[in-house]
Amino acid sequence: MELLLVLVLGLLYSAGVYLILRRSMVKLLLGIMLLGHGTNILIFVVGKITKGHPPVIDETYKVFQEIYADPIPQALILTAIVISFGLTSFAIVLLKRVYALVDSDDLDNLNTPEEEDI
Repeated sequence: MELLLVLVLGLLYSAGVYLILRRSMVKLLLGIMLLGHGTNILIFVVGKITKGHPPVIDETYKVFQEIYADPIPQALILTAIVISFGLTSFAIVLLKRVYALVDSDDLDNLNTPEEEDI
């Protein structure tokens, strides 16, 4: 299972970097989203995957006797999901406003001033 998640992680990172290097604002946003999802999977893989074991340890145990799920990476991933949702919604509104002003999706049109016709 971990090998599959590592392969998915590599695919998400490579697709995210590829989309970030494109000239479109929408592809830039999609690339950032893919990198965020890849990072969430990375945190999930680092936190060890345990199937059927809760992240709660009985208080009577003095020493950990079984494999248990680490709750810290799970909490970090939930926080990252909420933050990425807020960032994505803000970026969509911002991209819509920029598109309305510039009438283009190309990032190179944002850098060139319109006074070059002189």
